[in-house]
Amino acid sequence: MPNYTVNASILTQFAQWIATTAPLFREDEIIVQHLPFRNTDTAQFADYCKNSRLGFIYQHLCQELFLQCSDLSVEKTELQLNDAGRTIGELDFVLRHPHQNKAQHWEVAIKFYLLHEDKWYGPNARDRLDKKLRHMLTHQLQHTHMPYFVAQYPQWQYLSQHLLMQGRLYINPFQQQTIPSHCDDKEINPSQINGFWCYQKQFAQIDEPLYQLDKAYWAIGKTSSSPRITEASQGILHCQSESGRFWFVVPNDWPNNR
Repeated sequence: MPNYTVNASILTQFAQWIATTAPLFREDEIIVQHLPFRNTDTAQFADYCKNSRLGFIYQHLCQELFLQCSDLSVEKTELQLNDAGRTIGELDFVLRHPHQNKAQHWEVAIKFYLLHEDKWYGPNARDRLDKKLRHMLTHQLQHTHMPYFVAQYPQWQYLSQHLLMQGRLYINPFQQQTIPSHCDDKEINPSQINGFWCYQKQFAQIDEPLYQLDKAYWAIGKTSSSPRITEASQGILHCQSESGRFWFVVPNDWPNNR
């Protein structure tokens, strides 16, 4: 994946979005709802020039925010896990609460899902919210309970688990949909069901201008240089309307085109 540059001003806006936007799920014993980030107005960021995937940019900004967080200190990032000489994964963050002196395992993710027939699909439709959530809770966050982890990192065998999943959920306003309140028994935060999506054949029903979003702007929205979309081209478009509503426009055979 080639390097990709995002300037500091955009990173600052993105970081403020992370620090102030509710996660996709209500809080439970592992899922995080109350964000630990503070004082982002004074945070300073250098230009980002690394992997272009949105998840990498998001994780980079979470790291910067954790580093500026007085309630948590960063002990390790991208901690590699091995079993019998084979790399089997990594942990996003090992953090420590300085006052309680307790170490914590955090996994972070930014995701965008579209409601179709009672399931939330990613734009490419191979990804699905229930599958992602299950993987994070039953696999990714369980690494620290496994013998290979305790053998490698005995100092961290009693880590608590924390999942921060942010993003946006989209519904189609041009068709009847029953919006689920839960996903795999976890309560969805209704404030994050705030985007729209439609098929290319429904594009003409949108009654205001749309502006295409580059990946770095998926969370924070359009700028003065975002190109206006006048027709539904082939492929998947992520846009924002003149009034601020976020939209996905997908092929007419979505999600069966995966």
